[in-house]
Amino acid sequence: MGTQSDIIQWYRSEKRDLPWRHTKDPYKIWLSEIILQQTRVQQGLPYYLKFVENFPQISDFANASEDQILSLWQGLGYYSRARNMHTAAKTVVNDFGGVFPSTYEEILSLKGVGPYTAAAIASFAFDLPRPVIDGNVFRVISRLFCILSPIDKPQGKKEITQALESIFSNSEPATWNQAIMEFGAMQCTPKKPLCETCPIQEKCLAFEHNKVLELPNKEGKVKVKKMDLRYFDFRYGDKLYIRKRTAGAWKNLYEYPVIEDGLKDFNLVDAIHSFLPQKNSWKLKNKYTCTHLLSHRQISAYFYTIYLDSKPFFLKSNIFETHKNDLGERYPISTLISKYIQQLENYDK
Repeated sequence: MGTQSDIIQWYRSEKRDLPWRHTKDPYKIWLSEIILQQTRVQQGLPYYLKFVENFPQISDFANASEDQILSLWQGLGYYSRARNMHTAAKTVVNDFGGVFPSTYEEILSLKGVGPYTAAAIASFAFDLPRPVIDGNVFRVISRLFCILSPIDKPQGKKEITQALESIFSNSEPATWNQAIMEFGAMQCTPKKPLCETCPIQEKCLAFEHNKVLELPNKEGKVKVKKMDLRYFDFRYGDKLYIRKRTAGAWKNLYEYPVIEDGLKDFNLVDAIHSFLPQKNSWKLKNKYTCTHLLSHRQISAYFYTIYLDSKPFFLKSNIFETHKNDLGERYPISTLISKYIQQLENYDK
C-alpha cells in the first residue's frame, strides 16, 4: 500500500464522529472551519451546534445583529473571527444571492477566509482537488519526509507543499484532506506521537533518523507584549456602568471603564476621580487581580468593585448604565471580564 492509501484506511477506521463530517452544506462546513481555527475540537463542538441551531441558514446568520453573534461566540476567543463571519455571511446574501460560492477563488474572496479555509470548504463541500495545509498537515508531512527547513519560512513552506502534492489524492480530495488532518490530530501528535502503532512508520524518514520530536522545525518566535489593565466596576443599587470597546482583539465587546498601561505611580483615588466628579461618595468593596494570556499579550488585570452612594454622573461620555445581570447576557463580554464576574459571584456567596 502507498502512503496515501495507508492514511485513508487509517482514517476510515479511526476517525472521530463529528457533525460537520456528515454534511456537504458549505455553510455548515464554513462554520466548523472558522470555529475550529485556534480552537480544539472538544471546545469548538458545542459552539458549532449552538450556531447551527440559532442560524440554520446563512441568511439567518447574515440577518442577526452583531451583539447576537458575539454573545453566542462568547468565551471562544479571537473575536475577529465572529465579526469577519458576519461580514462574509452578508456578502454571500448580497453578492451571491444567498448561495454559498462554489469555486476556490470565490470562497477565498470572503472576509476572514484564507487559503487553508478556502481549500477545506472547496474540497469538503464541492470535492475540488485542493490540498489543505493546516498545522496538523505541516507536522505529518515534515516528519514523513524529514523536512528540516523551518516551516515558518518560504523555503520550508515550499518543501512542505511539494511533498504534500506528491501524495495528494486527486480522486478523493475531501477524504484525503480530512484523513491527513485527523492523522495529525490523533496519531502524529506534537509531543507524544503514537509512532509504535503508526501505519506509515516504515515510510517515515523522521522516525528512521530519530528526529520525530524535532519536527516540524520553526525558526520564528512570537514576541509577547506585557500590558496592564485596570477595570473599575462602579455599582449603584442593581445598576452597573459599562462601555463598548471600539478597537483591538475585543472590539465591539463590552467592559467596565478601564485605564490601560502607564500607571507606574498608580493612585486609586485619582483614578476613580478621572471617571467621576469628586462629589460622588464611594466605597471599595473588592479587589481582584489575575493574569490573562492572549496570543501576543500577557495581561495583568486589576478589577476594583466600587459601590457608590448616589447615582453617578460620568466625566467620560462613552460609559452607560445597565442592569447588573445584563453584562454577559445582553451585552457580550471577553473571557477576562467573565473570569472577574465568576470570581465576584464566588466572593458574594
